[in-house]
Amino acid sequence: MSDFDVAIIGAGIAGAGLAAAIGDRARVLLLEAEDAPGYHSTGRSAAFWSETYGGPGVQPLTSASEAELRPFLDPLGSLHLAHDTDAALVDGFLADFQDSGVALELVDPRDRIPGLRPGWTRAIFEPSCAYIDVAGLHGAMLKAARVAGAELRTRAAVTGLARTGSGWRVETREGVATAPVVVNAAGAWAQQIAEMAGAAPIAIAPYRRTMVQLRTMPEPLAGMPHVTDMAQNFYFKPEAGGRLWLSPHDEIPSAAVDAAPEEIDVAIAIDRFEQVVDWKVAGIERKWAGLRSFAPDRLPVYGFDLSATGFFWCAGQGGFGIQTAPAASRLAAALLLGDVPAIPGVEPARYRPERFA
Repeated sequence: MSDFDVAIIGAGIAGAGLAAAIGDRARVLLLEAEDAPGYHSTGRSAAFWSETYGGPGVQPLTSASEAELRPFLDPLGSLHLAHDTDAALVDGFLADFQDSGVALELVDPRDRIPGLRPGWTRAIFEPSCAYIDVAGLHGAMLKAARVAGAELRTRAAVTGLARTGSGWRVETREGVATAPVVVNAAGAWAQQIAEMAGAAPIAIAPYRRTMVQLRTMPEPLAGMPHVTDMAQNFYFKPEAGGRLWLSPHDEIPSAAVDAAPEEIDVAIAIDRFEQVVDWKVAGIERKWAGLRSFAPDRLPVYGFDLSATGFFWCAGQGGFGIQTAPAASRLAAALLLGDVPAIPGVEPARYRPERFA
């Protein structure tokens, strides 16, 4: 595969975004284990952008990404719903984001969601929430990386990493490459890549999340927002053709695999949905699952490893990797290239791997 300046392992949104942000400042090799990039978490996203999703530690990256994401966003809005028995969650949510600049307002959810069952009378509306064209965004980043000279190799699962005098020897199923810098953007496989490199341990763990596409009676109203439970038991949002996407907000520990939905999780999702609204589920059209990978503090990890020279972390992006991709990619590129990151509201230190030392 010849010699490169940077070898990025993983061509999902993290790897593609970083390659695009590096641009022509380095010779970049983008390695993808699957037949095409974006097969796993990127291709199975719930496809919405929410400034509050991921919590106050993630919000600065999300908000700083908005300007670049606008061509890929369509209005949606998000209704953060609380049962009367969880009223304290409303105050806590507002407190978490009171200084963030995110627009939030207390509303009566019964004015916005028909058929709510008794007890669901409290909600916060987040008007900035939007649909996101994930495939369009990912494709644009891959194109920008390619135009800048990055080389993409698919079906190139990494089988070995070895430190050499000049950098790293990267062994893959498609051949061998060398580079002074290796980037771990391997998503659910990030921990395996780190162990292969002998990097300082960061317990990045994958968790399975389930999504179901439903036909309901009635169909979702035009203009209905994304609806999420503050107690994190479900979320759903309207889709084209009168369909509904529903998740039980599950977080099931998993090995790094090609995730598939479990029937019990689909059943739990529908049961929770029917406890919130009096709608009927007319049919399940499709179901899928993806893996979301978290560091122990549930914040992403960007920066050079403490012990493995030239090994760079771009991992632990949970379920918010797509909505933070533009700002996160700029941050990671600056740290990798030795620039001073200058992203308003974003503190690089909180995402560096040395916080786990």
